[in-house]
Amino acid sequence: MRDQSDNNAPLHVLQTVFGYPSFRGQQADIVNHVAGGGDALVLMPTGGGKSLCYQIPSLVRDGVGVVISPLIALMQDQVDALAEVGVRAAFLNSTQSFEETIRTEKAVRKGELDLVYVAPERLMTPRCLELLESSKIALFAIDEAHCVSQWGHDFRPEYIKLSILHERFPQVPRIALTATADPQTRAEIARRLQLEDAAQFVSSFDRPNIRYQIVEKTNGRKQVLDFIREEHPGDAGIVYCLSRKKVEETADFLNEHGLTALPYHAGMDHATRAANQSRFLREDGIVMVATIAFGMGIDKPDVRFVCHLDLPKSIEGYYQETGRAGRDGAPADAWMAYGLQDVVQQRRMIDESEADENFKRVQTAKLDAMLGLCETLNCRRVRLLDYFGQSSGPCGNCDICLAPPVSYDGTVQMQKLLSSIYRVDQRFGGGHVIDVLRGTDSDKVKQWRHDKVSTFGIGSETSEAEWRAILRQAIALGLVVVDHDSYGALKLTADARPVLKGERTVQLRQYQKPAKKKRESAKPKGYVESELSSSEQGIFEKLRWWRVETARKHNVPAYVIFHDATMREIAKMKPSSLDDLRNVSGVGEKKLESYGEEIIALIAELV
Repeated sequence: MRDQSDNNAPLHVLQTVFGYPSFRGQQADIVNHVAGGGDALVLMPTGGGKSLCYQIPSLVRDGVGVVISPLIALMQDQVDALAEVGVRAAFLNSTQSFEETIRTEKAVRKGELDLVYVAPERLMTPRCLELLESSKIALFAIDEAHCVSQWGHDFRPEYIKLSILHERFPQVPRIALTATADPQTRAEIARRLQLEDAAQFVSSFDRPNIRYQIVEKTNGRKQVLDFIREEHPGDAGIVYCLSRKKVEETADFLNEHGLTALPYHAGMDHATRAANQSRFLREDGIVMVATIAFGMGIDKPDVRFVCHLDLPKSIEGYYQETGRAGRDGAPADAWMAYGLQDVVQQRRMIDESEADENFKRVQTAKLDAMLGLCETLNCRRVRLLDYFGQSSGPCGNCDICLAPPVSYDGTVQMQKLLSSIYRVDQRFGGGHVIDVLRGTDSDKVKQWRHDKVSTFGIGSETSEAEWRAILRQAIALGLVVVDHDSYGALKLTADARPVLKGERTVQLRQYQKPAKKKRESAKPKGYVESELSSSEQGIFEKLRWWRVETARKHNVPAYVIFHDATMREIAKMKPSSLDDLRNVSGVGEKKLESYGEEIIALIAELV
């Protein structure tokens, strides 16, 4: 297996160990480059097959592949999944007993492992560095490499120290991998990890099977319940919330209304959190309600939707989180409810943080880009990919492409809004300004004598919801900011002046009242659904039942045994021999040996 002289060795490993007939996209180039001893920086979307890019070179090269990963909670599942295909893998982290640690270290020294997963904190200890220096190392894989970026959404301080690998092990190839990095973050990864001279492999960030949809938030919990009930009944999914309290309340609400929902956040005790994550990975149809503490490295392929009940802080965070849907390539949804209060809340979090002014500026720019995605009049995917430096055309699979918004010259409406903010001395929040515009005789309006200002009632023909939408767009366009030093008062920016003076026109999205409608599941361009006949569906359901029982016996998530796509192919092919089964994508030699006879017997019984 470790004979590098054979150029076909990586392909042979792919086919016999992992059971896939051929590499996808840039995988072959990356694998061959690293197997040949080259350094690499790999950007590949979630579900694009990043792990094979270091697993196969580790199997082809002499020594053990060392994978640095922040995902301690998932290392056991990753090791179990490799064991299922016959790869000798282990991990070193703080969850192990002293005896388990000694056993793993001995296996590393003796060359009895193909891969070892190590948390970055453990890697930096003198004991671990001494272990690696006294062992034969095939390569270092730095997974979730965006964690090295101090400007990123998931910074881990210990990642900065990983430049030590280049200094201590200059002859060992290194591969850094991430699904999320804009050009600035990419440059920072290369600099901090001393990978400036490494080959860079940047795949398309596009996930065509994901349908993006952003709706105005009216009653977030009720909206997400309706969305799941109408479009994803019985499916596995993730609902992200900003606060721990909101996670708990939303999970309770969904459970009260008949869904199976579990909470997950950093404030829960470790045992409960781990148990909930395990149920989500091992059972079907679970909805995980979580803060962003949940999700990185989650390999569950059949997550059919990711919902956001609060605005993410950045496009990187949004892309990373939505990318957990549809890893199997089948249709999936990224749904978000977003409102003016989200903007105010995120601005407040930035303003009140203890970070320096430079960091706050970067975070504000990232939030502005996120607002731009929410308020865009054009294809969301074009906007998303443009952020990562990639150009594309309209996708036909986002809410804007499917139901194009009507845009109009909103200059007069915008002038009314900006004038009202000015007339109340830029000292009041959105609700009060809208009351003045609509001519509402509230106690507060009367108290401040704002019923006497020239803009009182000039927007009475426009509904409160429409004015909220215009205000959100004003903030997204950079004409208005929310000042938290003044209790959320709206302030005009320098860019507002030319609009007020009539020197600049403004295109706005016409407000559309939310319509409750059921639609078919997303069918992205180029997606060919594996339709099963009624008899094939029967075989597929039996295989799923068999997989649940088998996974329970092996104490691993069901998808570790076989993915749905593999079982659909088995149901269509109806193999009658091991040789037939060997031709199914996702069935390697070890799985053929472990499960082949059972599957052939099951098919024979059904056919």
